Amino acid sequence: MFSFFKKKSADTPETPAPADSAPAPAPQTSDKPVAPAGTKGWLRNPFASKENVEPSENLPPSSGISSTPPVVQEPQEKPQAPTAPGDRKGWMDRLKVGLRKTGSSISTIFTGTKIDDALYEELEDALLMADTGVKATRHLLIDLKQRVKDSKTTDPAAVKALLADALADLLKPLEKPLVVGQHTPTVIMVAGVNGAGKTTSIGKLTKHLADHGESVLLAAADTFRAAAREQLGVWATRNTVEIVSQDGGDPAAVSFDAVSAGRARGKDVVLVDTAGRLPTQLHLMEELKKIKRVVTKADASAPHEVLLVIDGNTGQNALNQVKAFDDALQLTGLIVTKLDGTAKGGVLAAIAQEKPIPVYFIGVGEKVEDLETFSAKEFAQALLA
Repeated sequence: MFSFFKKKSADTPETPAPADSAPAPAPQTSDKPVAPAGTKGWLRNPFASKENVEPSENLPPSSGISSTPPVVQEPQEKPQAPTAPGDRKGWMDRLKVGLRKTGSSISTIFTGTKIDDALYEELEDALLMADTGVKATRHLLIDLKQRVKDSKTTDPAAVKALLADALADLLKPLEKPLVVGQHTPTVIMVAGVNGAGKTTSIGKLTKHLADHGESVLLAAADTFRAAAREQLGVWATRNTVEIVSQDGGDPAAVSFDAVSAGRARGKDVVLVDTAGRLPTQLHLMEELKKIKRVVTKADASAPHEVLLVIDGNTGQNALNQVKAFDDALQLTGLIVTKLDGTAKGGVLAAIAQEKPIPVYFIGVGEKVEDLETFSAKEFAQALLA
């Protein structure tokens, strides 16, 4: 399970969702769990939550952007109570297995007995084959040679450990927690190309938010892909959260309705699932910009997060996607999926070197627990295990 939550204090007001269109009731004392008394750093890499957040005011009359009333599916039961923090060791084991295709070709280089130019040349080739990129590869080699010189090591196995340290330091700027709670609701817009695992990642994130007591509203703004709305609806039903959707509706209008409903109902998080598209499809990229503008009309401070889901299998193409989507949307974070099926996991080093946008989550499988918060040290150690 995820381990990114830092729970709100026991006296933090919680705004329950009002029935139908009635005004939001007065805040009540939150029943969400808090860290054990005297515990520091209760959970690693947590969501930060602003305490004593004032409940949102009800919205003024409809702006008229959407001519079709949204379809809101109500949950049939309350979200599950949060569970205890998961075992990080279990995640590390899955991460090592998931990164095996990428790491094996690099690790085998350190099975010899000499530290010489031939070793560094082989390492350079292996890093480039893992799609680490020319700039990141050059940086890592220079850093590694200096570490070897400073430590006076003569053991190739020790050089591998030094490489893991160098890689962790390079990736460290990508390590940042996703913040939930500073705004009510926190509006998270999610983009990505078709097939990257965008909607599935939203579903996994929704489950863990709901399991940890956060009230979530989904916006089915992917109105182009067949069955996208139904796929998100399955996640909404499974996680007993509400979803705003329209049959063939305008994506921007659906997003506006969802953010407006989230504010009126006092939701903690609104997740907006946008249509997948290639960055070369300029007219569709303009549609994404429109969604972002319209979301801002519903909430002047939103979207608070703009995430891009990228497929680890695409290697350097993933870096190109990050650059293109960032130019269009000003990304705040990344979710990297499918690292278990690729030998190109080195692309995270390329991103850190050329476009250091935070990586909030990485995925190494199809199960819910196979999506976790990103740790630079864990990633480097698992890659070179």
